[in-house]
Amino acid sequence: MPLFKRKPFDLAKPPEDLEPSELVYQVRFTKEIFRDYQEYLNRINLYRQRVWMCKSTGKSNLTYEEAMVTEKHAIQKVQQLPNDVVAPALRIIQFSMLSLRDLADLVTKKLQKDLFVGAELYGKKDDGLYPCRVLKIVENGVGKTQYEVALLGENKKITENAILHGEDLVWKKTPFNRKILKSFIRESTCRSIPWVLHEKLAQKHGISTDLPEELCSKFFLQGGQLVNRMKKRKNENRNNVGEANGESGKSKRNKGETGKPDASKEENNQPEDEPVKYPIDDLLVKPGPDDPLFTDRPSPSRDFNVPMDCIGDLLMVWDFCSSFSRVLNLWPFSLEDFENAICHKDSNLVLIVETHSALLRILIKDDGEYSLALQNKKRKSKISLITWTEYVCDFLEMINVTELCSCMTTIKRGHYGLLDANAKLGILRELVCHALETDLIRGKLDDLIEQRRALGATVRGEALEYARKKREEKEQLKGESNGLVVKENSMESTGSNPHMAENGEENGDMVEEVISSRQSNAFVNSRKQLNGQSKKGEKQNLDPKVEAENITNSNEKEAQKQLTGEKKEDQEKKSKEKREQRKEYFKREMEKRSIRTNPLGKDRDYNRYWWFRRDGRIFVESSDSKQWGYYCAKEEVDALMSSLNPKGERERALQQQLEKFYPRISLELQKRSKDLAQKIALEEAVLRRSTRVRAPPRENPANAFLKYVNKWKED
Repeated sequence: MPLFKRKPFDLAKPPEDLEPSELVYQVRFTKEIFRDYQEYLNRINLYRQRVWMCKSTGKSNLTYEEAMVTEKHAIQKVQQLPNDVVAPALRIIQFSMLSLRDLADLVTKKLQKDLFVGAELYGKKDDGLYPCRVLKIVENGVGKTQYEVALLGENKKITENAILHGEDLVWKKTPFNRKILKSFIRESTCRSIPWVLHEKLAQKHGISTDLPEELCSKFFLQGGQLVNRMKKRKNENRNNVGEANGESGKSKRNKGETGKPDASKEENNQPEDEPVKYPIDDLLVKPGPDDPLFTDRPSPSRDFNVPMDCIGDLLMVWDFCSSFSRVLNLWPFSLEDFENAICHKDSNLVLIVETHSALLRILIKDDGEYSLALQNKKRKSKISLITWTEYVCDFLEMINVTELCSCMTTIKRGHYGLLDANAKLGILRELVCHALETDLIRGKLDDLIEQRRALGATVRGEALEYARKKREEKEQLKGESNGLVVKENSMESTGSNPHMAENGEENGDMVEEVISSRQSNAFVNSRKQLNGQSKKGEKQNLDPKVEAENITNSNEKEAQKQLTGEKKEDQEKKSKEKREQRKEYFKREMEKRSIRTNPLGKDRDYNRYWWFRRDGRIFVESSDSKQWGYYCAKEEVDALMSSLNPKGERERALQQQLEKFYPRISLELQKRSKDLAQKIALEEAVLRRSTRVRAPPRENPANAFLKYVNKWKED
């Protein structure tokens, strides 16, 4: 079984009370069963990480499945060892104190001296070396061992038998090497230094399991396991000292190596370390007690059809053709179709022909170096399905790139499809680089930049207008509140001074000059009410009917105020919705006029993450650009976001970008999953048909790139 952090890893036990009809999730290579999808996903993500080690070979930095395969191959090689060699090798291994490398060398040397039946060697006879096979070991009583061998001719046929001494036999090729013996030692033992064989294996080959006398002073057997005396004694002494002193775990942690309290900070009055201000560089981030539980980062899929070293060129060419499809008059196609077309061996595939033709037409229209080269060769400006390879060869002659010029012979013979993916993408990469320098593409880029600037100015103008309105409303509310304060002060003064009460009209005129014209009526009404309250004695003599009318009027005013407040809330809500709609509109318009695709960000290991809006997948590029992968499921993106530590600068920025585009990414991934499920269903339907009515290859969804038609092709 593969090792996790150099230790055995226990597989998950099957759920209890599992019914035969119950739907579960099963790991393909371990046969583990899970009821909960999240547990299944976490276990799969753990198996995809490169933290596993092969027990037999010691190889690390593997996924679980890779470690299983490596271990399987190693066991198969170990099982090929001759049976006559196994027992002597195990006797050397049992209770050996050598390192793994030295032990493997010792076993190799000893086994090469002792020949066995079936060993193929070279035998010296008549001053010549002849291939032979050991048939029998002969003891001659003199002390020297002789071997009966069969001399081999062509096709390993036995020509004659002979008896040779050991010094006359030379190894042709040893049936084992150090690597195989290392795997054999690991598989055969349950403990290292001293190496101890598995009990059943030792009993099978009659090897003693009693500890040698020279090791009895250092080790002893307890419960079938070998125990180091010194380590056990140290552990017992440490435990006894701790129990005698009555020290708790907390006091031990607060003491230094001498067992005394560490009061250096108190004596020196050293200030405590200042808290770290996050975010910082990701490589400096250390796990803290308040950190959330970060999930394991899922391993990206790497099942590309094209070689790994040209994935970058594939994405660059496809993104350029998709972004400038209108300028190129090239009907858009998916990344999967483009990848399949690159790997296809057809020399006149429509998708490939139209892509090359569209890029070549841009160069011809530019009236540059390529156009002049065509004029010198008196070629027509119209590219057809038959002549497109001639224009490609003219372009390769013009750029004069050694690696690509070597492909011209194959192209001229009409075997473009036989080129490897690196050469095809290299030609397209050079075409894209030259197309970017043309006036037509540069003009389009300038137009996009101007349109983006105009949109940005419109957004800023609307934001300034909205801010101006908000500022005016605040000033208006502030003026109303100031007017009410002046009104209340004037009423208080008239109520306390009888002379001021007599001159109420004059005071009212002075206040009305201060208050805005909108609030004059409200102020007059409130003043009348306050004046009426000051004449309390007169109001007590009023008729009850008049009081009832006043109460009714006040209730109506309150209801009217409530209605106006609700209307204002509705208006504010509608205006907010309109602003959100305008923001979304401007975002969409900006994305339509995107100039280039930038990475979402980097993780702590400087891996770059790319998201192309026309594909949906999230691509992962290693820091050295040699490895690529992708995430194609929403669950994988969720696990990726949960694994990012926001305390680091790079992962914080990456997490923010993922959260920003998360709704669109999720929508694209769900759409992709649905399309993939439909394709699989269609493929299964095609396979289920009988051979007589089976659909032709072009109707298979996997071959959709074969049916590509350029609907925007120039006439």
